Amino acid sequence: MKYGIYFAYWEQEWNVDQKQYIEKVKRLGFDVLEISCAMLKETTARELQEMKKMAQDAGITLTAGYGPNARENLASSDPETVGNAVAFYTDILKKLEILDIHTLGGGIYSYWPADYSKPIDKAGDWARSVGNVRRVGKIAGECGVDYCLEVLNRFEGYLLNTCAECRKFVEEVDVDAVKIMLDTFHMNIEEDSMVEAILLAGDKLGHFHVGENNRRLPGKGGIPWYQIGMALRAIGYDKNVVMEPFVISGGSVGSDIKIWRDLSNGASAEQLDRDAAASVDYLRHTFGGPNSDYCSVLKV
Repeated sequence: MKYGIYFAYWEQEWNVDQKQYIEKVKRLGFDVLEISCAMLKETTARELQEMKKMAQDAGITLTAGYGPNARENLASSDPETVGNAVAFYTDILKKLEILDIHTLGGGIYSYWPADYSKPIDKAGDWARSVGNVRRVGKIAGECGVDYCLEVLNRFEGYLLNTCAECRKFVEEVDVDAVKIMLDTFHMNIEEDSMVEAILLAGDKLGHFHVGENNRRLPGKGGIPWYQIGMALRAIGYDKNVVMEPFVISGGSVGSDIKIWRDLSNGASAEQLDRDAAASVDYLRHTFGGPNSDYCSVLKV
């Protein structure tokens, strides 16, 4: 497994120049930097090539995440919205190909966060999304990108709340590039057992996000990391494990993620770096257990 972190751990805004974090995450002991597709909407081909070279020179793998807005909703009943969404993802996937990014994850089958002031048509949205994700998933495959559908908690999304739902959805789409994405923060809210959810995902698991129940760095909350590591090893997961902590309030990031207090305990920029380095060391140790654990996970 490769270990990464989402750039927004250090930021209050989504649409910032994220290539500044490439060398930082390498220095802190990470293998992967996850960027937001928000920055790619207006990025030029020259800028994409520059970022790609920076990552290659640093030995850092790039992955991408995104929470689509309502105009980028593949589950919409409005043909104009769907057309806009397909055009958006086509553009983004071609840019990811230039960047040599092979993983895109998020609520990229609907929109985020859900607007619960409007009526919810889960059955209709499910059917529309399956068809449209199939279409976009084929484009993703042509671009060499795994299109990973993130299972979200009920307060942020309604279409895919559990791994069981996501596995059923992915099987209906039936495109190799379309995979399951799990996130421990959301799993902690929705799953009866995080271990069983990981085992159910099995070879369909394309991307894995880690964060504590309180959105802090792994090791600073109550998530059962040892058991999760055993489950990942049990299914032979060898892809990216990307931590997605949010600890800084304010700005569009703090507003969207609902960080209404300082979860960093007043940490300086240097302390944020030290905490991230300690967390990735903790995950490597916790997830890198002996082979004898493979069978015992089934009894947890």
